[in-house]
Amino acid sequence: MAFVLLLINWTLLISLGANTRPTTPRLNLPYSVFRAQVQAGNVDSVTATGETIEGQLRRAIRYPAANGGPASEEFKTQRPIFANDQIFQRLLAEGATVGAKPSTSSTPLWQSLLLGFGPTILLVGLFVMIMRGLGRGLSAGAGGMSAFGKAKARRYEPSEQRTTFQDVAGIDEATEDLAEVVDFLRHPDRYRALGAQVPRGVLLTGPPGTGKTLLARAVAGEAEVPFFSMSASEFVEMFVGVGASRVRDLFDTAKKEAPAIIFIDELDALGRSRAAASMPGGGHDEREQTLNQVLTEMDGFTGTEGVMVLAATNRPEILDSALLRAGRFDRRVAVNPPDQKGREQILKVHTRSVPLAGNVQLAAIAAATPGMVGADLRNLANEAALLAARRRRKKVDRDDFADALEKIVLGAARHILISPEERERTAYHESGHALLGMLEPGADPVRKISIIPRGHSLGVTFQTPEKDRYGFDDNYLRGRITGMLGGRAAEELVYGAVTTGAESDLEQATALARQMIGRWGMSDEIGLVTVLPAEGAGPYGLYGEASTSERTKQLMDAEVRKIADQCHQRALQTLREHREQLDALAHTLLEHETLDEADAYAAAGIPHAGPTAAGAAVMSS
Repeated sequence: MAFVLLLINWTLLISLGANTRPTTPRLNLPYSVFRAQVQAGNVDSVTATGETIEGQLRRAIRYPAANGGPASEEFKTQRPIFANDQIFQRLLAEGATVGAKPSTSSTPLWQSLLLGFGPTILLVGLFVMIMRGLGRGLSAGAGGMSAFGKAKARRYEPSEQRTTFQDVAGIDEATEDLAEVVDFLRHPDRYRALGAQVPRGVLLTGPPGTGKTLLARAVAGEAEVPFFSMSASEFVEMFVGVGASRVRDLFDTAKKEAPAIIFIDELDALGRSRAAASMPGGGHDEREQTLNQVLTEMDGFTGTEGVMVLAATNRPEILDSALLRAGRFDRRVAVNPPDQKGREQILKVHTRSVPLAGNVQLAAIAAATPGMVGADLRNLANEAALLAARRRRKKVDRDDFADALEKIVLGAARHILISPEERERTAYHESGHALLGMLEPGADPVRKISIIPRGHSLGVTFQTPEKDRYGFDDNYLRGRITGMLGGRAAEELVYGAVTTGAESDLEQATALARQMIGRWGMSDEIGLVTVLPAEGAGPYGLYGEASTSERTKQLMDAEVRKIADQCHQRALQTLREHREQLDALAHTLLEHETLDEADAYAAAGIPHAGPTAAGAAVMSS
């Protein structure tokens, strides 16, 4: 219909333009040429409309004559407003017919209405057709505006799930907790016979990359029930009420398919504490209404039997208390970073499809990667495979893993030109870090030293512990701060001046000292109190130190400064006492640019039992 209206309007415009178009060309003459034709007696008739003059010549002329212009008896010209001549009398004297027309248009009314309102009528017609289409979508319940409140959850059928608990490694405790839930979903009668009920909600918490989403997919694959996955941020929209509508739609759909699993990823985007709403500008009506709807669906009057909610978050401390109570998320599963054995198991999973050379020892790689989580180890295996492919190898070698780990931990090497003076200063800076790492009691062993620029640094010193550590004493932490300040101390000792190279070291040392004072009670002046609350634990659910007095803050700053000064003096004293070893290590580093563990200890002249950690072999490629 819209196309027909457009075609009719276009045809009328063309036809009207065709009716008014002259059949013979009309010459557009300058007024001076027109006067010459009048004086020559060649003007037969004229008709004036305001200052515009149209007419007929007795004999056809060609204009412009020099360029071979068109010839015609009809002409048109414009009389200048300043013209002061007797052209009218001359025309009468030559016997020309003189006429005039009013300056206003005499277009028929129906043409004016059509040309003026035709486009508007066409647009209105198109708008009516669009609204009718939306109305049909609303009435049909499929499409149209009704889809705006529909949940955008992705449904995965049991047959589509390829992830099982066999694909999850290194987090056995979390896997065991979820295996019970899976068994209930697969054999509900066994538990109902004893009056047991499946947990309505299971909350997976842990740092990023530890495998929370992977666990959820494994639960879906093991339980063999419909699995609905949706991110919490997908519920919240600009318009109030849309998120709540999507929550209702998601739970209604899951209830029809019960038993079923609903997985909500990044729950903190939706379930943040509502205490912040009491602060000016802190509330969010749409998010709060959506959260209320989730609370109602999980533990409301309707019940959710047969539907289990899995959720994952990196920040459980900021979640609303109503969301965490029993009856909603009955069970919390902590997904922690894996230990050395767990990292080895994760590497076995991620290298199942990777051809490994005989010299690759996954246990050694696991020992060299303390603190890495599942996502990091997967990235490590992938980077090693990419390097092996780039080097045209048939299998992934130990060197590929070593270079990949070096790239991830230390950063990619930069090929920049450095002056000999700055290169020497960098060597002493890194030697100061390394030497203190070798001499400080309980310090992590030095695995590698390099003055090759990487990332934002001109050099790096890599240290890892012999084994995973979960608790740290005061002496160990002070030793770490002393090592961090070793580069700055070496520059002061050797050159008597400091540079900007210790920026990152100072940031890390300050942050660690503040944690010692404000979180771990390692100060006699502050005492056994927490000055730095956990994130989200402050008043109104905010962050920072709002609950700490100004006097306590000043005292904490003084204590942080005291620790930094003490560690700095210890670093200077130790390096001064071992100046010869510092010079020897720096000169060797200047010569070779990179030193592995054995070479570094040998250059410093410090006895070392060797790489007792198997992971040192990985970093010594």
